[in-house]
Amino acid sequence: MPVPIQITWRGIGPSAALEARIRELAQRLEKFSSQLIHCQVVVELPHKHGHQGRVYEVRIRMTTPGAELNVQHEHNERHTHEDPYVAVRDAFRAARRQLEDHERVGRGDVKHHTVEPG
Repeated sequence: MPVPIQITWRGIGPSAALEARIRELAQRLEKFSSQLIHCQVVVELPHKHGHQGRVYEVRIRMTTPGAELNVQHEHNERHTHEDPYVAVRDAFRAARRQLEDHERVGRGDVKHHTVEPG
């Protein structure tokens, strides 16, 4: 069953092509977690004065049973994020890593280090 995806645009008008790309990347997240319930994506172009190029910020909130994972991907110093597609790609990469880590912890695949009394 496809994950419900909510996309919010701030400081920029909706783009059908960018929305299609976001939906494609969000659906790919299902490969990393079968328990993904909802995905909310915010694409923002903040108004910042004194900056040569305007840098896109992308936030992703993923809901799974018992957990809410948040990715806030903004790089004011990275000019690569002047391209919204690059900003979205990088945010979804971070979301994928976070979702994979969450799944590993849920399966118990993560080693827990114990401190031995000394």
